[in-house]
Amino acid sequence: MSDPIFFTAAGGLTLAEVAAVAGATLPEGADPDFRLDGAAPLESAGPGELAYMDNARYGDALAATRAGACLVSPRFAARCPAGTVSLISRDPYRAYAVLLSRLHPDALRPGSQFGARGIAPGAHVHPDARLEEGVAVDPGAVVGPGAEIGTGTVIGPNAVIGPGVRIGRDCAIGAGTTLSHALLGNRVIVHPGARLGQDGFGFAMGASHLKVPQIGRVIVQDDVEIGANTTIDRGASRDTVIGEGTKIDNLVQIAHNVVIGRHCVIVSGVGISGSTTLEDYVVLGGQVGVVGHLRIGRGSQIAGSSNVNRDVPPGSRWGGTPAKPVRAWFRELTTLARLAERSGKDAAGEEA
Repeated sequence: MSDPIFFTAAGGLTLAEVAAVAGATLPEGADPDFRLDGAAPLESAGPGELAYMDNARYGDALAATRAGACLVSPRFAARCPAGTVSLISRDPYRAYAVLLSRLHPDALRPGSQFGARGIAPGAHVHPDARLEEGVAVDPGAVVGPGAEIGTGTVIGPNAVIGPGVRIGRDCAIGAGTTLSHALLGNRVIVHPGARLGQDGFGFAMGASHLKVPQIGRVIVQDDVEIGANTTIDRGASRDTVIGEGTKIDNLVQIAHNVVIGRHCVIVSGVGISGSTTLEDYVVLGGQVGVVGHLRIGRGSQIAGSSNVNRDVPPGSRWGGTPAKPVRAWFRELTTLARLAERSGKDAAGEEA
């Protein structure tokens, strides 16, 4: 169950309400007015809690659960124990996410770390900044001249919002973040320690390396989430752009002039070099490296720890170093494994 200190419940949901949200039909004999007060994993859920299951690895946990109700895909429904109401869903995890947001709405985005409403004592807001009603600014935060912040947005402690930065409505800007030369849309979440809008790494190389002024911006569209300690450089000659609905994990580096499309997923440890474009719905696994000036086509997926050094066609699944189509990559790995095995046997024969 969730810790009530950190995640307060919003009053619970009846089985009928859960079924309606999940698009499920209550099984015969289930009490539609039975109330679920929270959610928990299969192993620890109690009779008043909701769980979910959509992976065969957790079949035994499902069979032993004490949850009051469980969201399951059709093929696992028969494994629900008699005391657990089985709610069949085509996508249990997604249904669970929606229901969890109803049960614990405060967990959807960070709030004020100080419980502040308005500008807290110790915050520094320049008189030329423009804040709509309903903005919260925590102690130690700095909001520079000409900055604009929309209603419902929370600025965490010790965050720095630079001159002229624009932040939309219902955003959450985490503790210790810095934003400069940036325009953010609505419902953007920036987790603690992220850095947006600093200089890109641009130098004219020579006997002494000449710094190239970085005169672009960072543009972050609506519903983007940016993980802790991620860095996004402002553009050199064009803007760095993060498209609508994109989700970026912790510890990601996005260089100057990068354009990321809508609803991309970028996992921890990724580095994207300058002037690369990711089209919509691209997924980069953890620790992927992408060299500069490339285009990764719409809907492509790159396996973790791969290195991309050429354009990727739309809809591709690539992996390896250098990255290539997964079938070619798997053949390469299989061939190397066989060669290594054969070499080991030959060496053993010589020693014998």
